[in-house]
Amino acid sequence: MTKLSLSKDKINILLLEGVHDNAIDELARGGYASVERLPRALDEDELLERIGSVHILGIRSRTHLTAKVFEEAAKLITVGCFCIGTNQVDLKAARRTGVPVFNAPYSNTRSVAELVIGEIIMLMRGIFEKSQLVHGGGWMKSAKDSYEIRGKTLGIVGYGHIGTQVSILAEAMGMQVRFYDVVRKLALGNARACDSLEELLSVSDVVTLHVPDTPQTRNMIGERELAAMKKGSHLINAARGQVVDIEALAAAMNSGHVLGAAIDVFPVEPGSDKEEFQSALRGIKTAILTPHIGGSTMEAQANIGTEVAQKLLEYSDNGSTVGAVNFPQVALPVQAGCTRFLHVHENRPGILRKVNEVFSGRDLNIAAQYLQTDPELGYVVVDVNGDVEELEVVNDLRAIEGTLKARFLFPAHQ
Repeated sequence: MTKLSLSKDKINILLLEGVHDNAIDELARGGYASVERLPRALDEDELLERIGSVHILGIRSRTHLTAKVFEEAAKLITVGCFCIGTNQVDLKAARRTGVPVFNAPYSNTRSVAELVIGEIIMLMRGIFEKSQLVHGGGWMKSAKDSYEIRGKTLGIVGYGHIGTQVSILAEAMGMQVRFYDVVRKLALGNARACDSLEELLSVSDVVTLHVPDTPQTRNMIGERELAAMKKGSHLINAARGQVVDIEALAAAMNSGHVLGAAIDVFPVEPGSDKEEFQSALRGIKTAILTPHIGGSTMEAQANIGTEVAQKLLEYSDNGSTVGAVNFPQVALPVQAGCTRFLHVHENRPGILRKVNEVFSGRDLNIAAQYLQTDPELGYVVVDVNGDVEELEVVNDLRAIEGTLKARFLFPAHQ
């Protein structure tokens, strides 16, 4: 078994919200046996009761990690978000306590793109409304407001990983693709960039949103933008709930200006399957409403389980922070025969000198050292040769003013 500052059988891992079996398998292959998996999210009070003994925490989108939770998480070394986003985590609080947060930003790209393509067809054919009518015993065999997608214009807002996947699939089905992004992007296939959001809205038969949740994107589709859309066009949002003003969308649909919409994410979502979903879009027959399932396919969840578990293992085993959303990025080669010390600290003058003094004062040879900083945080990894009193050294490192976290470990091959 790999010798760590804390042996693997004593590293407590808590996985919430039914994380995929692949994560359990990856952790087991890595030698981690103390793993508890719960099928549901925990609220703040429950987390506060449990977090004090947890070293590695895995969540999905429903569990919210607040500053108060991180303050009580004395043993926590890392968090894995088994999903795309990290909006449910107070990333600044995680940084302040020296906890890197990992996610899987691209593992469900295909799942979301396929849902969007399906919804484009459903909206353009009015399938949802017709299906509801037939379920109620009605019958409306009509071509009114029913169109092929071939030759129609799809406007993509946000031309990143998902946006480009949607672009490729839509073009293959005969659509004309226009896109708008705040960053200049290389167009794929025959897609063409728009110079402004207003231009895209005015020419698109269907508009689909694929942007992150930032102060700049919140309510980016409001009353003014909806009025700028073509009369009888459609809107799809499988990005973030805060991006669309839902009340304004409901008004635009009730007036007939926006013919249909498919919304998968909402500003306020139920905390559990037992809570009632409330929205101004409920009851609008041409609105397809889905419960935040854009990335919820078996394939996506399997990929996410593997990817995030691997990132957690790499950080726990050797200190690699590649893929962390709130930490300096460090990829660490293994140094044979060395003890590795990890030190997370506030980025202030003199700390690296004090770290080195801990080792030089004990006549320890530094075989290798890696340092990455950002304006607020510093992360240094030191590999030391020879016989080392590990606990004494790590206690000296923790005593340095400005230290957030310090631990030691040995290379996996020892």
